Amino acid sequence: MMFDQFLKKAAELLAKGEPFVTASVVRFQGPISGKPGDKAIIFPDGRIWGWIGGGCAQPVVIKEALKALADGRARLVRISPASAPESGIVDYTMTCHSGGILDVYIEPVLQKPHILIMGRSPIAQTLALLGRAVHYQVSVAAPGADSEQFPEVDTFLTDLDLRQLKVTHETFIVVLTQGEGDEEALEQAVKTGAAYVAFVASRVKARKVLESLRRESGVAPERLNQVRSPAGLDIRAASPEEVAISILAEIIQLRGARAESAAEFPTLGRNAKDPVCGMSVDVDSTKYKSERHGSMVYFCCAGCKQAFDSQPGNYAISVSA
Repeated sequence: MMFDQFLKKAAELLAKGEPFVTASVVRFQGPISGKPGDKAIIFPDGRIWGWIGGGCAQPVVIKEALKALADGRARLVRISPASAPESGIVDYTMTCHSGGILDVYIEPVLQKPHILIMGRSPIAQTLALLGRAVHYQVSVAAPGADSEQFPEVDTFLTDLDLRQLKVTHETFIVVLTQGEGDEEALEQAVKTGAAYVAFVASRVKARKVLESLRRESGVAPERLNQVRSPAGLDIRAASPEEVAISILAEIIQLRGARAESAAEFPTLGRNAKDPVCGMSVDVDSTKYKSERHGSMVYFCCAGCKQAFDSQPGNYAISVSA
């Protein structure tokens, strides 16, 4: 694959705001099909575009790429026929491998966290500045505001129509209208797919607004129950600046918790263990399988299947999960 094609594909995904992972071969010891400079892009659904070697290399790279998407961390992966643990390297021992060693650097390319601020209050203005300071994408929807109140934000709207924005699971919406269209702003916010919606108001005011929405908006009660109010961490904030800091701290904390819980990264389907090399195999997509004592046995590559078929008694069978 030509390097310019790789750059073009990556640029297209970046322009769309889609997360992906890059995998680059950085070292090899033959015999092996992957060579330094070989590159691939791995998508969140496990599809791979490009080339980093065949056989067991691709399932390993896809597995680690999905982990990287989940936890946001890059890693250096080594695939070799003999275990050689080394600090900073994720080691895979694969007896079915071609006999060579392959080192692949895997790096996630994630969307910037997106803070969507609704309202023009002093807290809103401070939160916009703080969001930019930590390199988040910042959008503002604030009727009656002018752009000078929100310098250098990525998107500035003078109405509350959120259909003009791309709102995803990585969008954090903070309603800071503070008496200027509270119900409309909060209703617009909860109708999006954002996982985080916070409403800055007193407990009494928040209860009244949410009760009004339950009666009149048609929004599911379960969704309204997800609204965070009071917003932010309880740090005894008093000034607008301190309240803005508490809200940003809560967003950072939530993002960190998501990364920690990402150990259970997405799987591609039903899985079984390859009895030859120990690799986790996607039962629904693998081409390599054999029947043994009435059960199907699944393999990551033709080499593992051949080894099993020639001496099946040497291997313990794992059924699909």
